[in-house]
Amino acid sequence: MSYSIRSRDQHLTNDGTPKRILALDGGGLRGILSLGLLQQVENILRERHRAGDEFRLSHYFDLIAGTSTGAIIAATLALGWKVEEIRQRYMMLGERVFTRSLLRQGVLRAKYDEATLIAELKKVYGAKTTLGGPELQTGLLVMTKRIDTGSPWPITNNPQGQFFAARDGVIGNGEYPLWQVVRASTAAPAYFDPQSITIARAAGAKSVSGDFVDGGVSPFNNPALMAVMFATLSGYRVNWPTGADKLLVVSIGTGAADPTVTHASLAAKQAIDALLSLMNDTATLQETLLQWLSDGPTARPINREVGDLQGDVLNGAAALTYRRYNVDLRASSVRELEPALKDPKLIEALSAMDSPTNMTILHRLGTLAAQRDIIPAHFPAAFDLR
Repeated sequence: MSYSIRSRDQHLTNDGTPKRILALDGGGLRGILSLGLLQQVENILRERHRAGDEFRLSHYFDLIAGTSTGAIIAATLALGWKVEEIRQRYMMLGERVFTRSLLRQGVLRAKYDEATLIAELKKVYGAKTTLGGPELQTGLLVMTKRIDTGSPWPITNNPQGQFFAARDGVIGNGEYPLWQVVRASTAAPAYFDPQSITIARAAGAKSVSGDFVDGGVSPFNNPALMAVMFATLSGYRVNWPTGADKLLVVSIGTGAADPTVTHASLAAKQAIDALLSLMNDTATLQETLLQWLSDGPTARPINREVGDLQGDVLNGAAALTYRRYNVDLRASSVRELEPALKDPKLIEALSAMDSPTNMTILHRLGTLAAQRDIIPAHFPAAFDLR
């Protein structure tokens, strides 16, 4: 191996070296598509560093951020799993967790029972593994939202963070069970019930808990911008430097759903459509801001008025190197990527976030898009491991 493997604290410290962020979107079971993209990233970086089977993305990235299904993948990557290992477990998890039940019908009940999801997360992470535990090999940021206060919560394993350690009866983030933090980030409204996390406990006093839901309900279903703010705003106590040769951000999507695919006109489903529309709007805003702060080959046209913002970098100097990879799930784009997919109903169904039957096709689309879109030149030598 031609590089040194760093600890979590070495990854997170501001030591003057270039830093690397991996950000993984939410999107339900469409997360399997992102694993097709991630496999290509892992392959490129393994070859770049002349490493063998022992290479892990946790060696390369100093911070891995995830929302919802992206949090599931981010946490396993931070634990040192290979992408293929995650894909195998993800396929099993999808089949077991997203099983419809006639007993869970009606607008007042979550669509799926979280008991199976909790059991699977405990198997993956360990029931006693904490966010601050030594099992995590690199920085981890999980995006969730505390619904009882309306506050977005980026929960991290940064030991220098203001809320990492316990104080005055408040339980530190580092003590939260990892499975519980990930479960909180995946508690999509209407799909799963909120996750309760005990956040304060004083002697002789009643414990205080917060109710958490999917981080996609915040502006950060795509956690890339939140990860950049966490890494650079002084309040988060990471303080990495900015600059095109100092900060690399690799953002991975779960497929851009076809906006013309809608639910039936029942009130509850209309509410879900409205939420998904808001999530799409915030995702576009995220990409606009990140492209405005950077300059690079993966920038996409935001709209016909502003284009892809290349040459329009804020203040004339890129604050970071930014790479964004995703798959357009509109029919024309899907057929261009995989001509064998001809059935319009099948293609339309790919935008769903809770269909296990789509996982094999979605993973193939991610793999094909990765082969087309992700190349070694996208990873500058300035960010190579030493």
